[in-house]
Amino acid sequence: MSPADTGASVVTMRSGASASSASSASTSSSSADTDTRLVPGGPGYRRMSFALFAAGVATFALLYSTQALLPAISDDLGVTPDQASWTVSAATGGLALAVVPLSALSERYGRRATMTAALCVAAFVALLVPFAPGLGWLVALRTVQGAALAGVPASAMAYLAEEVRPKALIGAIGLFVAGNSIGGMVGRILAGWVAQAWGWRAGLAAVGALAVVCAVVFRLMVPKARHFAPSAISFRALGRTVGGHLSDPLLRRLYGIGLLFMTVFGAVYTVIGYRLADAPFSLPQGVVGSIFLIYLVGTVSSAAAGQLVGRLGRRGALYLAVGTTTAGLLLTLTSSLAAVLLGLVLITAGFFAGHAVASSSVSRAAKTGRAQASALYQTAYYLGSSVGGTLGALAFRSAGWDGTVVLGLAAMVGAASITLYATRKAIAHQRLVAMSRR
Repeated sequence: MSPADTGASVVTMRSGASASSASSASTSSSSADTDTRLVPGGPGYRRMSFALFAAGVATFALLYSTQALLPAISDDLGVTPDQASWTVSAATGGLALAVVPLSALSERYGRRATMTAALCVAAFVALLVPFAPGLGWLVALRTVQGAALAGVPASAMAYLAEEVRPKALIGAIGLFVAGNSIGGMVGRILAGWVAQAWGWRAGLAAVGALAVVCAVVFRLMVPKARHFAPSAISFRALGRTVGGHLSDPLLRRLYGIGLLFMTVFGAVYTVIGYRLADAPFSLPQGVVGSIFLIYLVGTVSSAAAGQLVGRLGRRGALYLAVGTTTAGLLLTLTSSLAAVLLGLVLITAGFFAGHAVASSSVSRAAKTGRAQASALYQTAYYLGSSVGGTLGALAFRSAGWDGTVVLGLAAMVGAASITLYATRKAIAHQRLVAMSRR
């Protein structure tokens, strides 16, 4: 998950009775002095912020821990890039399938308990992953790990929305998002440099050790929930809500855009290690892992997405994101390392901007069941990561980096087509409104 992924849907991860309980807690007194929710400078706020930061670091360090190590895994296990890519796709696919069910379980058993269980299970599996005897076991363990990690994004936003005062919510979420970004980046870089010295298994063990520390910190620091009210799980009602969202044309388009952007991102960053480790670049493992410092560009472009929407509108911002990503893909076709790195910068900036616009539009478009609407977006988003990683590696195996770029360009054509369709529908609607006023 990216910074935009968790931050764009600030208060959408609430549902049912828990949302009602949070709302009633905030309105039970007319004075802010009697509001017992957390606030900067107040008791528990710093502990809560540090705990959620640690949870974000652990989650995204683990989720993509094998991505920078794929060339080393291929060499050691004697597998092709598309086979090795399943170590990434299995984790993101497991998360995609588990995020909606775990969001429902958090309504019954609590956000804090769900996040604690998720981190503990994922960290325990992380200690087993380095000892996987072969690719099959490695993929299976990564699937379990990804499914467990789904409990964090399924619960974190709801926990913050319920336990933090509205005026302090953005700051609290900002720290959690920072943990996501830093975890995703540090996990890859740490694994890459450790692997260069001691092998890919040692790299995964280092990330696992980091996750264990983060899980312990989270459990010791996170304050008890004071504004959560458990509610019964109704899978029938959940099914109706999910079905309603999937039948909404606007939400379907937003889910499709998120999936297509993530297909490009998953394909590029799954395969780029192979490209840079091969001739003419022949970069060492540690340097390849450090390429993920480019993720910092995504933090900037995510933050700038709001300004882009203000100037260009949502569809205009999406067109710009598609164009930026496409330009980046074309630049990476050259044999110049500087041009390839610039291309990666553009791909990263375009992806994060497009993803921020699409994900934030989901909460705006969903009139009811916003928690489930956001969970479905995350499902589509991580399915895109799994599909992109697998298909990108297959394309690389068949046609080299050119094949991966063609896949990315096709995905961007799809995203542009969806946006163009929405633009035409909006223009047609405006004409009808204008005609009705005559």
